[in-house]
Amino acid sequence: MSAPITPSSPTVTPLWRELLPKLVTCLREGYGLSALRHDALAGLTVAIVALPLAMALAIASGTTPDKGLITAVVAGFIISALGGSRVQIGGPTGAFVVVVFDVIARHGYDGLLLATLMAGIILVIAAVTRMGQWIKYIPEPVVTGFTAGIAVIIFSSQIKDLLGLSMADVPADFLGKWPAFWQARDTVGPAALIGLGGLALILAIRRWAPKIPAFLVAVVLASVLVPLTGLGVETIGSRFGGIPDHLPMPAFPDVSLEKLRVLLPSALTIAFLAGVESLLSAVVADGMTGRRHRPNAELLAQGVANIASPLFGGLPATGAIARTVTNIRSGARSPVSGMLHAVFLLLFMLAFSGLAAYVPLAVLASVLVVVAWNMSDAGRFAHQLRVAPMGDRLVLVTTFLLTILIDLTVAIEVGVVLAALLFMHRMSETVSVTDEEPDAAAGLPPDTVLYRIDGPMFFGAARKLADVLERAGGAPKVLILDMAAVPLLDATGAEAVMTAINRARRRGAHIVLSGVQRQPMGVLHGLGIRHRRDQVTLAADLIRAKKTAHDIHHG
Repeated sequence: MSAPITPSSPTVTPLWRELLPKLVTCLREGYGLSALRHDALAGLTVAIVALPLAMALAIASGTTPDKGLITAVVAGFIISALGGSRVQIGGPTGAFVVVVFDVIARHGYDGLLLATLMAGIILVIAAVTRMGQWIKYIPEPVVTGFTAGIAVIIFSSQIKDLLGLSMADVPADFLGKWPAFWQARDTVGPAALIGLGGLALILAIRRWAPKIPAFLVAVVLASVLVPLTGLGVETIGSRFGGIPDHLPMPAFPDVSLEKLRVLLPSALTIAFLAGVESLLSAVVADGMTGRRHRPNAELLAQGVANIASPLFGGLPATGAIARTVTNIRSGARSPVSGMLHAVFLLLFMLAFSGLAAYVPLAVLASVLVVVAWNMSDAGRFAHQLRVAPMGDRLVLVTTFLLTILIDLTVAIEVGVVLAALLFMHRMSETVSVTDEEPDAAAGLPPDTVLYRIDGPMFFGAARKLADVLERAGGAPKVLILDMAAVPLLDATGAEAVMTAINRARRRGAHIVLSGVQRQPMGVLHGLGIRHRRDQVTLAADLIRAKKTAHDIHHG
């Protein structure tokens, strides 16, 4: 008699391999001058794109432009050096604008630094506990909904600078902004020429000369045009006094238990956004390069980067999809390109910081309007609204509206919970407990009932088994439950099975469980089913289950 065949245990990858930076892998494979030349060109290209973007994102976040550059330099270098992707580019992104602005408004910039540092520690813990694989389970409608919502908020936050409106204060809430903009419509100033002209130029370059760095061209031309024409347009220099020409010395933010408690929700939100966006960016990069990233190494890099960035006074950072795509299209071969992108940004900061004072805020607003449009992924949003099932559309719209009207954290929490409830409902609908077909039930002895369970038996579907058994009535001598099509059994589903066993015992019946798979068997063993052999028989398949029923009937 042959031994039973059991599935082999999956090979467990050592943690150190999951956390190994792709930089090490690339260097082991061999790194020569040709690769360095490609990486240097790609790094320079990305740095040119990132320079105006980092300043614009920092201003939109409610802080000074140098904070964005510091983030791109410090966090960008670390994310590439320690990350799990060959071509990932890290730095400040639009996803953080809403969160950063809110944290600064509530807790000041020191509060943001501490929240970012806490988020970095959370990400490191997530990496060493192998949570990189779990983030991919965030539902697509939730990601699309809150991303589109953030894009709308970024767009609305740029209207004042884009049009040069004269307003004492811009309302913080989304619904309050637009009536205030309308009331200030008569104050549209010359900045509108710069803002709308810069927007038109960026779109034209992207349409007809996509290889030219549209953001940088618009910023440089606007910075030259404003002093030449004498337009009374607000600039980085007039609002912020320029940017420093060096990195600050690292300093640790003030810490107290009360601050840690108050800032924990913000830290969790930052960590969630950093993890999700970086892994999404890595997945996009994998699709373009044919490579595979290491998700836990990527989380570790994001964690270390978000610990280091606030020590230098920087913002939260994550993988930036648009800059990563630019890096790939520019011929990047390894993480060295991302590290060089950070080095080039530092050189720009050291050499040209004085010129940044001439950059009009209106043209940076035009940059962010384009960023918001790209970030919204309006095509995907509209596609999901058209073709997705009604439940997914509900999740999408709910997450989108909550992001705009309430709070990003609330939107994510409600979106994920709603999506989870929707998933559980759908899974429960796939589970069936039915009488077997006549062919399968043929050959059963008298007083024997056979039911087949199809689908995962979890708490959302466990009641079906009880309902079927209650409707069946009668008192069979043998009850066969065919569980060959049950891939998963949770505690509630197992309790439903045990309840069926107890019910059968009270009626003097014996239960035969047929074809139980490994995972359900482990759960049933945990509930002590092996100690109830006088009431329950485990049969390998339906043929043996029927034989057992005959033995019991004639016994």
